[in-house]
Amino acid sequence: MASDSDRRAELDTKSSKNLVEGANHISSKRFANGSLVLLVLTVAVILFGAFVRASLSGDGCGTGWPMCENTIVPVGAQLKTYIEASHRISTELLWLLVVGFAVWAYRIFPKGHPARKASMASFIFTTVSGLIGAILVIFKLVTHDTSLARAITMPMHLLNTFALMASMAFMAYFARGGRVPSLAGHGGLAASFKWTMGAFFALGMTGAISAMGKTAYHTKLASANTFMERVQMHVGSDASPILKGGLLHPLMAMAAGLMLLLTCRMAMEQRKGNEEVENWGRWTIWLYIIQMGFGTMNLVASAPVWMQLTHLAIALANWIALVMLAVYTMPKQLEAVEHQPMSEEPREKISGRDMVKAYIALTKPRVISLLLFTTVAAMFIGARGAPSFLLILIVCVGGYMSAGAANTINMLVEKDLDVAMERTAKRPTITHVISDRAASIFAAVLIVGSTALLWYGAHPLAAMMALCGLLCYVFVYTLWLKRRTWHNIVIGGAAGAFPPLVGYAAVTGELSAYAWFLFALIFTWTPVHFWALAILIKDDYAKAGVPMLPVVKGDRVTVMQIGLYAVITVLLCVLPLVQGEAGWIYAVGAGLLNLGLLVQCAGLWRNFDKDKARAVFKYSMVYLALIFVVIALDRVWTI
Repeated sequence: MASDSDRRAELDTKSSKNLVEGANHISSKRFANGSLVLLVLTVAVILFGAFVRASLSGDGCGTGWPMCENTIVPVGAQLKTYIEASHRISTELLWLLVVGFAVWAYRIFPKGHPARKASMASFIFTTVSGLIGAILVIFKLVTHDTSLARAITMPMHLLNTFALMASMAFMAYFARGGRVPSLAGHGGLAASFKWTMGAFFALGMTGAISAMGKTAYHTKLASANTFMERVQMHVGSDASPILKGGLLHPLMAMAAGLMLLLTCRMAMEQRKGNEEVENWGRWTIWLYIIQMGFGTMNLVASAPVWMQLTHLAIALANWIALVMLAVYTMPKQLEAVEHQPMSEEPREKISGRDMVKAYIALTKPRVISLLLFTTVAAMFIGARGAPSFLLILIVCVGGYMSAGAANTINMLVEKDLDVAMERTAKRPTITHVISDRAASIFAAVLIVGSTALLWYGAHPLAAMMALCGLLCYVFVYTLWLKRRTWHNIVIGGAAGAFPPLVGYAAVTGELSAYAWFLFALIFTWTPVHFWALAILIKDDYAKAGVPMLPVVKGDRVTVMQIGLYAVITVLLCVLPLVQGEAGWIYAVGAGLLNLGLLVQCAGLWRNFDKDKARAVFKYSMVYLALIFVVIALDRVWTI
């Protein structure tokens, strides 16, 4: 009998435990579903706040807070007052909902549960958002205000919004039993997510500045009749710093987008077969593409209110998708040895002088010298005379920093290739004289410094072209094409064609057809120059597994391609003469230089050997430098 009683008691205990677990499961599921609803409501309130800004209703309630004209809903007030009052009410109701969810989370989840922490984070970020809104109102940082305080506060507001969105997404994810993510143990994938999310933060901050400019200078921008007039208001010599700063947003959109695409591809490849990763990866990519489309339409259509709100809504969705992709890609429990970062050997102590030399080596100064020469020559071509020494110095320093940052990132990304190649095996990133972390910080400092120096010391358009060249080299050439196709240098080589655009824009503030001729000249010249070098170091590329043309197709096909691009370069050089944009100095100088180029390529074709390839390589460098000198002299003295 006793055993029967014990058995029944055990069954009752198990039944009670199952009932409790079932009830907890139902409560967790309800909490998760409720969290998603709360997330949608929060997005709606955020968009309503953006509408308040875009409709110039931010001062609808004056400087009173939290009340609106000493009441909740004023009677007989202006429309903008009702709009602002409604936004305040919706914000206060949202805050109460967030408090309720925090209490709910602490009731149904055990101590230390990540859903509790996410709910508390949501409460904190919602509170901070309300306080920032109060600061904007109380200190009159609304509507047409262009103060530095507003330019700082609005980006902070947007960053807090990103954090709020992430914490609410985590609430739903953890309530459903999701694993806590961790950056540890995921190597380059973790680093890629960190850089991408950092770029998204920068994108949001520049977006906030851009939105502020559209509001503060609404009347001025609305008076522009054409797209080019609006562009001039942003880049002209008398343009407001706020409008100039807003131009960084589309540039950051390109940079962040390229990082995002790379990160999504890496995550989907390394977690192949993981349905959540593949789904969130696809969502992240498509939302970014749609967002870029709306961003472009915003620029062209002068950003009507509905389009601004749609752009922001897609941006928030894109951010949430990226966060969820990171969460599913890097769970804490995963112990994947193959994704562990390469360990670095302890580096020997070296002198300060040698350390400086190592950092300089990261920038590849020998490679940059020819780029700077074409930059300065383009300044003389654009100015049709001698620019000021200070401007030349600023452009050279800014250009060197930008190219140096690109080369540093290249060394970080291609460490596996550099180890395998004899000519690159002693780079500072391989010998560990400079750690990956230090090199990454160095590259970031160079990017920020270059952009700021060119933007304010030369011209915003020059800064934009330098940044475009950097992005092209890092993402198009290094990360996308170099390891995949022998066409890598044909397409990715465009990165080396940006320096003349930087110099030309620095002195003229525009990019004329002649500036793009300079770009095209380097673009068609690059395969001739680089493939001649590739023939010389073909064995290195083969050892590293890089599909350069001599490795994939052989030397004879490479020589044919060199000759083809040499002919294209020569034909391109005829264009200024046909269009009446060149005089006798150009005709004689370019004619002789192009004849020499054809003779060198013909000699390589008739009697192929490495000495001939080396001769073509060396002549190509002399050719580019001298033809830019010829163009500059011609533009100054004969045209």
